[in-house]
Amino acid sequence: MALAWPKGLGAEQVTQLAVDLDEITIAQLQDAMLKGTLTSRALCESYIARIMARNADLHAVIEINPDALSIADALDAERRAGKIRGPLHGIPVLIKDNIATLDKLQT
Repeated sequence: MALAWPKGLGAEQVTQLAVDLDEITIAQLQDAMLKGTLTSRALCESYIARIMARNADLHAVIEINPDALSIADALDAERRAGKIRGPLHGIPVLIKDNIATLDKLQT
């Protein structure tokens, strides 16, 4: 089964980040978001693009949350309002498919 781009996002719309996704730390990502030089949406778009580019060879990701971008937008809005939930606020994560989630993922 091939992955599909989330609704409303095509390859041409992905923000290009000036960070190395292999090397950057959560603390550095949070610092960039605190400074306003990075948003959760831009980070999420970049990770989705990376998954889409590499997954055909790796077959490591079976599904992308169809609401990922709207969730990222909501977390960005919370950050702008001064609410930060914790150190992973706005950071996309991969979850093994045997972990139950309360969203549209087929877990």
